[in-house]
Amino acid sequence: MPEKYNQVTAMLAITKASLKAIFRSPSAVIFSFAFPFIFILVFGFLGNSGRLSLRVAFDQNADTANILYPVLKGVSSFNVIDKPAPELKEDLEKGRLTAIISIAKSDTAAGGYVVNLTSSDAVSPQNLQLLRSIINGVITGINEKLYEPARTYATINSNIQKIPGRIYRTIDFILPGQLGFSLLSSGVFGVAFIFFNLRQTLVLKRFFATPIRRGYIVFGEALSRVIFQLITAVVILLMGHYLFKFTLVHGLVTFLELLVLSFIGLIVFMGFGFVVSGVAKNESTIPPLANLFTLPQFLLAGTFFSIDNFPSWLQPICRALPLTHLNDAMRNVAFEGLHLTDCGKQ
Repeated sequence: MPEKYNQVTAMLAITKASLKAIFRSPSAVIFSFAFPFIFILVFGFLGNSGRLSLRVAFDQNADTANILYPVLKGVSSFNVIDKPAPELKEDLEKGRLTAIISIAKSDTAAGGYVVNLTSSDAVSPQNLQLLRSIINGVITGINEKLYEPARTYATINSNIQKIPGRIYRTIDFILPGQLGFSLLSSGVFGVAFIFFNLRQTLVLKRFFATPIRRGYIVFGEALSRVIFQLITAVVILLMGHYLFKFTLVHGLVTFLELLVLSFIGLIVFMGFGFVVSGVAKNESTIPPLANLFTLPQFLLAGTFFSIDNFPSWLQPICRALPLTHLNDAMRNVAFEGLHLTDCGKQ
């Protein structure tokens, strides 16, 4: 008696063959692994600098025979530039330099020194104000050491009470966006090209000639894409956590919840990939059709920066995009400590 045809075994065979084809495809590996990896490296190293830096220079005629000069030069927030005067002026005009600091003896009866700042309209007013605050703080510290404390109406207690907190790094915002974009690209472009090629090369017709049901064909191909993309998600999350201290508030639980979110997002995006593969008449029409769906989300869904930075009239459109909700849910789970049950809004 002939053995009964096993639909699940046939589906897993399709999954295995498709998974091998994906790993052998340079474009799939590049878009899923390489691009997110490069962006995470760039923003991870930028975010890990974490130190405020103001580019300043000292005037060549500044009085250096005083206590103030070496203290200012040693301020960790200052990146002191040493260039000829013409080059410093050019940097100042182009906003590359916050200010040129000059220290001179005061002509007033009180004596002491006066600090003169030379800046330009190209310099950020916030940076200039911050520079003045730092210099005032340094002068106040010197006054407290050299002179008896003057009477004051109120003082700030130097012992600041601190409660436990989490540092919000650049990588905590960027990594969920890159993971979401990787899922979006794989779900739309990957599925669209795979099923269109299966249709064009008549592989689907050969499948239909076998006893396997059509639903199992779709599930087999989709399962291979899910497995590949979840492997990508694992690599991206582990790399971000161990290399750049990406926050996983609840450890393994948060990691698994992010994988569940990745799975849900991928299923949604694969649906659009099926639509594109069905609508496309030839292979050259797939990229324009897919980009109509992916490009606006890449730019407007909070992948690189918060959608709060967009004009108020554009924000409702941004919040309507599927990738926006996926990115928000991932950030809430990873950093805010929420669970999947708390992300019903997304």
